[in-house]
Amino acid sequence: MMKPLASNSRRNGSVLVIVMWTALGLAAVALTFGHTARLDFQAAENRTAGLQAELAVESGLRYAIYLLENQETPGAVPDLPPPQAGPLPVGPARFWFIGRSQTQPSFEYPYFGIQDEAAKLDLNTATREMLEALPLMTAQLAGAIIDWRDEDEEPVEFGAESTVYLQGDPPYRAKNAPFDSIEELSLLFGAEPHLLLGEDGNRNGMLDPNENDGDLNWPPDNQDGILDPGILEYVTVHRPVSPAGGEEFDRIDVNDNDEDPLEELLAETFGEERADELRIPNNNDNFDSLLEFYEFSRMTAEEFVQIEHRLYVGVEDEDEDEPATTRINVNTASEAVLACLPGFDPKIAAAVVAYRQNNEPGTATITWLSDIDSIDDETLEEALEEAAPYLTGTTSLYRIDLAAVGRHGKGYRRAQFVVETGETATILSRLDLPQAGWALGEATRLELATWQRDW
Repeated sequence: MMKPLASNSRRNGSVLVIVMWTALGLAAVALTFGHTARLDFQAAENRTAGLQAELAVESGLRYAIYLLENQETPGAVPDLPPPQAGPLPVGPARFWFIGRSQTQPSFEYPYFGIQDEAAKLDLNTATREMLEALPLMTAQLAGAIIDWRDEDEEPVEFGAESTVYLQGDPPYRAKNAPFDSIEELSLLFGAEPHLLLGEDGNRNGMLDPNENDGDLNWPPDNQDGILDPGILEYVTVHRPVSPAGGEEFDRIDVNDNDEDPLEELLAETFGEERADELRIPNNNDNFDSLLEFYEFSRMTAEEFVQIEHRLYVGVEDEDEDEPATTRINVNTASEAVLACLPGFDPKIAAAVVAYRQNNEPGTATITWLSDIDSIDDETLEEALEEAAPYLTGTTSLYRIDLAAVGRHGKGYRRAQFVVETGETATILSRLDLPQAGWALGEATRLELATWQRDW
């Protein structure tokens, strides 16, 4: 006897529902698997891009060292016109050198180039007066810097020793030793982020949109269209091996009692007849700066430039209670740093920078300081007499700030290196800056989006 048609229909309907649910479940599993596989692929692609960017950073460092070791003017800061400054390709990756401009920074791109670390104030040797002259510096933070680097537990005025830091969470002690990095400043009493960074939250020397919008986004700013850097922009902890390299760099101390090396250098460079016309210091002469020696020697500026990189000023009978003076490169230092030096004030510092920009000395020399005509002779002479022991015209310390991306503009990396040049280059420090955020400007970000089609 045949079963009722309705019963067969119900059975077939049940089977269809089961099949549909099974198919739906399999589709869901397939979609989940596909989504997971896609996420894994994207993660792998991002990791690969990150590795490519890291290799680009290392390649950029090697390239920068090559440029420094092969520049025409020893002790200068090489100019990096495009395309040397970036973007430079390393396989599928790209890297840039983030530099600093002496004029108002761009609103679209950071300035690209290599930075001079000798253009900054040394945290370990600067006097309190020099520190307090820095932009955004407070008496409290200057005192904390002195107490952090000295060897005792006696606080200076407005300073802070271990008794202050032990009350924190977590508690710690004052270092009572020299700074090893400028980032140590964040540990000091009174070192607020807005003082250390100013308006330059990502430390790229460029006025980014979030740095010109008042209190809408961090960091706080005055929305005046001008970038106001923080204290970190003006300080360093790195010093050359000696005031100008010393014997390791085959240089001659103009305060050395042995006259033979200097006489040989002058004869070799200018000929014996001209060398005999120049003044050679004797045991009674002692110079505080190369500028003082230059004026003593009767050389022309053109002549002195030829040998300046071979000379340095040795310091005798230095007071062991005071740190050795670190000289600042007058050819690259900002107004803010120059205004901190004894004998210089903001007006004189501005005149020095204005003359430097308008005349473009173009060489690693200090001879042009005597030619500044916007300051009367007596004022200039007095200012240089005080400031000259703190000045140099050359550098051997460079900050190389590298940003890089991998394939398709992904895997952004940024690292800062400080390198000392000599017979061979030495990497003194590395600082990775992932927390600082994007540093290449909005225009570069938009360009990367269009470049992806070519990658």
